[in-house]
Amino acid sequence: MGVGKLKFTDRLATAQTPKQTGLARYARARPTPKGEFMEHPEIEVRTMLRIPGTWSHPGELIERLPTGFGLTPEMLVMPDGQEIEFAAMPPDDQFAEVFRCACRQPATDEEMAMVERYQVNIGLIGPGGSLQAAVTMMQAGAAMVMAGGAGVFIDNSALAHGGTEWLAMTEDAGPDAVSFAYVGIVRGAQDVWTMGTHVLGLPDIVMRREDPEADGETIFELIQSLCQGDKPLGHGHVVADEAGPRFRAEATPNDAFAADSPMHNPFGRLRLVSLKDIAQRN
Repeated sequence: MGVGKLKFTDRLATAQTPKQTGLARYARARPTPKGEFMEHPEIEVRTMLRIPGTWSHPGELIERLPTGFGLTPEMLVMPDGQEIEFAAMPPDDQFAEVFRCACRQPATDEEMAMVERYQVNIGLIGPGGSLQAAVTMMQAGAAMVMAGGAGVFIDNSALAHGGTEWLAMTEDAGPDAVSFAYVGIVRGAQDVWTMGTHVLGLPDIVMRREDPEADGETIFELIQSLCQGDKPLGHGHVVADEAGPRFRAEATPNDAFAADSPMHNPFGRLRLVSLKDIAQRN
């Protein structure tokens, strides 16, 4: 494949930091009414990954791509022919520290050393909104890691993973690995909530921080169960375990991020309210 027209240039002049990206064409949909989560084929979710690397020329990247993958000036071509939007962004003086702080598990010393001296950030923009779409994007990111990328930063959840960990999660590709890759847990002053679940086609989950179960484990168990397709979750549904009913899901305002933000979840937000609290209120 020729590389004459493929250059590492700033196609995205506004893309200076992960939170100020010019690639924010991710999620566009009408407001989600109560009780209508996970049933909107018209919702479009766009997933964005950033892969920092030390490639000095596009030809170096192309030569190191795994067999079956191709690269054009604007697309990464998957082995099955699917095209993932490709963009090259110049380095800045903030991304390395952002990547380090965003790592769910510490990247290796070698991976962080590469991030510190990265020459270009490869942006991949592709489909989201389902487990399969999320896996496809993991495979796209893995191809860039195998071609020399240091790791993967996810704009939709502000999470990062070193390359070694990303390859392991991609090889697994099960609901636990995929949700661990994409879904972050944010702890605020009063609430604990998820970020990035829209990549999997799910609403965000919110709990009160003072709830004993709000340590992240309960939320992740629920997300993993939803990823496996066990049961849908919507407004008014009751969440139970072997000990019996524990929470009721209630739709809550979804105004944490603007609609054009990669972190905006068009599937809405569900607050898990303890049934004990409901009983006490009544």
